[in-house]
Amino acid sequence: MKKVATRFAPSPTGPLHIGGVRTALFNWLYSKNKGGSFFLRIEDTDKERSKDEYKEQIIKSLKWIGVEKDGEEYIQSRKINDHIKIANELLKNGYAYRCYCSSEEIEEQKKRAKQKKIPYIYDRKWRDKSEAEAPADVKPTIRFKSKIDGTTVLKDLVQGNVEIENNTIEDFIILRNDGTPTYNLSASVDDHQMNITHIIRGDDHKINTFKQMQIYLAMKWDLPYFAHIPLIHTSEGKKLSKRDKASTLDDYSSIGIIPEALRNYLLRLGWSYKDKEIFNKEESIKYFNLEGIGKSPSKLDMNRILSMNEHYIKNMEENDLYDQVSNFCKKYKDIIPNEKSEKIKKSLSFLKNKAKTLEDIYNNSKYIINDLVSFNQDDLKLIDNNSKKIISEFSKSISKLDRLERSNLEPIIENLIKSNNTNFKGVGQPLRIILTGSKFGPGIYDIIISLGKEEVQKRLNAKIS
Repeated sequence: MKKVATRFAPSPTGPLHIGGVRTALFNWLYSKNKGGSFFLRIEDTDKERSKDEYKEQIIKSLKWIGVEKDGEEYIQSRKINDHIKIANELLKNGYAYRCYCSSEEIEEQKKRAKQKKIPYIYDRKWRDKSEAEAPADVKPTIRFKSKIDGTTVLKDLVQGNVEIENNTIEDFIILRNDGTPTYNLSASVDDHQMNITHIIRGDDHKINTFKQMQIYLAMKWDLPYFAHIPLIHTSEGKKLSKRDKASTLDDYSSIGIIPEALRNYLLRLGWSYKDKEIFNKEESIKYFNLEGIGKSPSKLDMNRILSMNEHYIKNMEENDLYDQVSNFCKKYKDIIPNEKSEKIKKSLSFLKNKAKTLEDIYNNSKYIINDLVSFNQDDLKLIDNNSKKIISEFSKSISKLDRLERSNLEPIIENLIKSNNTNFKGVGQPLRIILTGSKFGPGIYDIIISLGKEEVQKRLNAKIS
């Protein structure tokens, strides 16, 4: 039996889409589960729209989420001569023919089909015509001679048996009139040459699969196995597109979604194993199978992504979490100063409370990162004369302490509550505003201890007057 080989074959005509990432993930997991290989093929034959920046973004995105290709990426444009050679072989063996229809004729056919409200299918005008009738001034396309009679059954590993009437598949173009190959020819030749055994892709490719199967059979190649996975929809139930917000990995990375959390979410988006929700990398490979993929589209749920991310943040080793926060800040915010790194690392135990993203942790830790407190002006208005008195008394009380700990801070706070006839909020809120710039943030004891006595006094004294 052949060694399992899967591939992911994006076009570098735009940033990698979240649906494409899930397709890549499923291919990678399936091949690794079977002890096989996973290849990345860049389908860059659309020279006008293909860009190196998108190719690099695709490679980086897969690496970020932990999908590792085997070997170098396969560049489709380098194999065009092989594709043309197969087209000519199909032509020579009677499985293809030259079509001399002008673009005007094709447009007219499409227009008539639209008026009749039926799908356009090329009328096979040149299928059985003699080359002697060919007009001298028209460069022909080469069309595949699709089966006209009977039906074809696709044994889909996700959808089950899918049957189609052969006469509904048009005689599709395999070489354009400028001599360049089309998608269905190039993909078929590449998959054959790469020894791909399993093609796992979106179910919007089903009609392409029927066309590609015909090329395989005409060339007497062994058919690969096909699995068509349902598409990802938006929360409104529409097909997700590259234009949608939160459609690329950078959309998630930039708000502080952890790659492991997003990978876990995408794994569970349309796939299940018993009632298990959380999968590390090794478990993902161990348990992944095609039988667990559902047949209905899945809806992208941002709340579920945030919930999954929160789980990973809460359960991550704090050194690893600090690395994630540090890298996030370096890429999207400000670099954490070296002298602040230990303070933040020690404070992660509370900074991560209620944090759903790395951005939340960054926002919670800004009072440590920044020496200069940036005040929310509305919150600053809450500092009345009574608040100033509480701040002054608190400052005097801690000046007598050697170090700030919860055990020696609690009696001071309790005494201030009693002597000022207020409650915990009446003391904690003004202190939090003066120390962090906002009435929102971590608990007041955590803030005070994390800053240390010297920094706390400096901030309190700067605003007491």
